[in-house]
Formats: sequence, structure tokens, C-alpha cells
Amino acid sequence: MNDMELISKVQQDRLNRSFLNEEKRLIGDGGYLAPSAELWNDLLVTASLKKNILLIGPSGSGKTKLADSISAFFQQPIQVVNCSVDLDSEALLGFKTIVKADDQLIIDFIEGPVVKAMKNGHILYIDEINMAKPDTLSILNSVLDYRRMLVNPFTGKTIIAHSDFLVIAAINEGYIGTTPMNEALANRFISFSIPYIQSDMLRELLIGKFPHVSTRLVDSFISFSQDLMKQVQNGLLSDEASSIRSLEDAIELAQFMDPIRAITYAIAEKLRDEMERDLVIQLAKTWM
Repeated sequence: MNDMELISKVQQDRLNRSFLNEEKRLIGDGGYLAPSAELWNDLLVTASLKKNILLIGPSGSGKTKLADSISAFFQQPIQVVNCSVDLDSEALLGFKTIVKADDQLIIDFIEGPVVKAMKNGHILYIDEINMAKPDTLSILNSVLDYRRMLVNPFTGKTIIAHSDFLVIAAINEGYIGTTPMNEALANRFISFSIPYIQSDMLRELLIGKFPHVSTRLVDSFISFSQDLMKQVQNGLLSDEASSIRSLEDAIELAQFMDPIRAITYAIAEKLRDEMERDLVIQLAKTWM
């Protein structure tokens, strides 16, 4: 092996190590507690079959953590798309840019999450898919159906999805800024309802995440959370009031400040309606 071949091999080894480190970094940490063993098992079966998965549930019910846990279970890197009305094809597929190579300016294509996931066999997680404009999502039609391919409009190249490629999307129905999913798009998914976890499972989650918090405080927050969920069901509070994510934030703050103030900052102040904010504080005072 001559010097140039040796240098080339060293460079390739470095690129391979860099790629493997990046792959490892993109694998989820897990930690989702499913409300039933059947739900978790059915999700894993669906993922194994490489069916597109749609997670339907309120804000803070753990949809993102669930996708993260599927990534951890299969040790499969995950690429994330956070949808909004401003999402465009470049945010999905990538973009062209000018780079300098060998003292020359050349046009290079920087791959976006969809292209990376398809080519490398990653999970593509599309969060709040119903916040994106239908015209933007139409780019993914051929990716999500039996063809599992894409003609990249920026390069003209055809991309055939890796055999491990998997799509998981999440929606929060009725959330401000969202629109009903296009029927043709919805038909490309297997749908799962993701409810909030409650009772013993919620206790297990909170004690596992905050082992130094007193059992008494955890129980108070669980009772408070159950009251919030009842008021959501009664139509007196919006879904985000009973978010498990917000509840976790409140408990974490409550380790260092008065629990009522912690609930005010982490839950009540997020609500737009003054009457809802007042109701949350009243319920908190009942249990804290």
C-alpha cells in the first residue's frame, strides 16, 4: 500500500467512525411507559412491518417520547421534522448551497431529514403533521405509499428508501393552528390513540424520574393531575392543562419552591383563558 492509499484509508476510517458516532447520537433514550402492554406490543409489531405509524393524542401525552422509545428499542437512529405552517420542501428534503472545494466554488446539496432517513434506514418522526400545509406534505405521497421512493426536485435524483426506513407521525387533534388531515394522507398510516397515563403507571413514571421527591408530594401531584383530567373531560379545561410533560415540569420546580408557584409557572400560565388559569390554581390549592 503506497502513501496515498494509506492516507485515503485513514480518511475513510475517520469518516466511518464519524458516521457511526452520529448514528449512535441519533438513537433515542427510551423511557415511554405505555398505558397497556397491548398498545406497546402492537406498535412494535407495526414498526417491524415498516407500516407508517400515526400517533393521535393530546399535547403532553408522550407521543414524542413513544417515538423516541421505538428508536431505542430497535437501536435505530431517528430524524425529526417539527411541522408548522412555515414548513417548506427545503426543511423536509434539504437545500443547495455553495461550498469551496480544492479552491473552487461548487454547488453542494445538504440533505434534510427525509432524505437522510430514507437513504440510511432511519426512523422519520414527523411531529404535529397536521400543522403543515397539505401542499407541502404532498411531496411525501410517494414516500408514504407502496413505492417508498422520492424524486428529489432539487437534484433530480431518485431516492429509494432503505429497507429499514420507518415513518412515525404525530397529531394533536383540535389544537390551535392544526387542520384535519387529508383523507388520502391519513389512509397511508396505521393509527394509534395515545392517551395520558394515569394512576399507578403515572406514579411509577414520576417516582422513576424524580426519585428524591417525597412520596407524599408525588401522591399530591397525582391527585391534582386526576382532577385536571376530569375537568378536561368535562370541557372546563383545554387539553394542555393535563399535559404529563407540564406536570413533570411542575414537580421538578416544586423541589425548590412552593408547589403552588411551581404549578402556576409550569401549567396555569400556559393557558390562554383566565378562568382556566384560576381553575387550575384552585385545584392545586386543594391538594398542595
